[in-house]
Amino acid sequence: MLQIAFSPVYRLRLPEGHRFPMLKYELIHEQLLYEGTCTDNNFFAPAPVDDRWVLGVHTSDYVEALKTGTLAPAMVRRIGFPLTPELIEREWIITQGTIDCTQIAYRDGVAMNIAGGTHHAFPDRGEGFCMLNDVGVAAHYLLETNQARKILVIDLDVHQGNGTAVMFQQEPRVFTFSMHGKDNYPLRKEQSDLDVELATGTADEFYLNTLYDSLPALIRREQPDFLFYVSGVDILASDRLGKLGVSREGCKTRDVFVFEQAMHFGLPITVSMGGGYSPRLTDIVEAHCNTFRVAADRFF
Repeated sequence: MLQIAFSPVYRLRLPEGHRFPMLKYELIHEQLLYEGTCTDNNFFAPAPVDDRWVLGVHTSDYVEALKTGTLAPAMVRRIGFPLTPELIEREWIITQGTIDCTQIAYRDGVAMNIAGGTHHAFPDRGEGFCMLNDVGVAAHYLLETNQARKILVIDLDVHQGNGTAVMFQQEPRVFTFSMHGKDNYPLRKEQSDLDVELATGTADEFYLNTLYDSLPALIRREQPDFLFYVSGVDILASDRLGKLGVSREGCKTRDVFVFEQAMHFGLPITVSMGGGYSPRLTDIVEAHCNTFRVAADRFF
């Protein structure tokens, strides 16, 4: 049975008119239940992550400023959320959710977090709606507990995983692969282990062929024993921040391929949702739900 990390705190109450579609987390959960893809037994609620693991990849000054609410206003603006105790609790719970998913993935082959994919969180700062780097913390956890020898981060959000790239530039046991829009945020890109940049307007055929050419060869070359997948749906043509031209079906085909590669190579995979900013919430929720549907269909 597919296991999915979810807590009601994932939907943070934001000021009226805020541009981040926070409601999507609650709606993904409700839609998966409504259509029968999942039951209540598919979901588990994480506890907050232990600071020990957070401090493995984030600086103590940054973590202290987050927890005490003393982060500089300019840094809070770069994150894009009001700095509140509820936000801090949310971030710590989401991060533990991704760690929990790694343990389940070792047993089941796959586990998924309804939130996460916060790849713009650097060791010493956050930006772009990202505060703690959940994949970064979870990867560190696996290495420190000797559960993984080599980790591959497959980041297919439309925006470069800049924080993750910097976080692991000096860690050869974590390979960062980011396939993203060339002309999109962040304007100043960092150096991942492998960056594949896509031109504005890239549609299904070129997008998928690029992935088909890149991912299997990368797995064969790097020989990872664990996969993290950031499955952002901001690659959609409908996305107001994406600048690509991928259809919903193309996005689903992407998910199918990533999961098929994990199964083909016998690698456990943990999935974090990443971004999605289409004007219609239906477009965001349906594309995200497809990722869960595909996982449930392929693995169980």
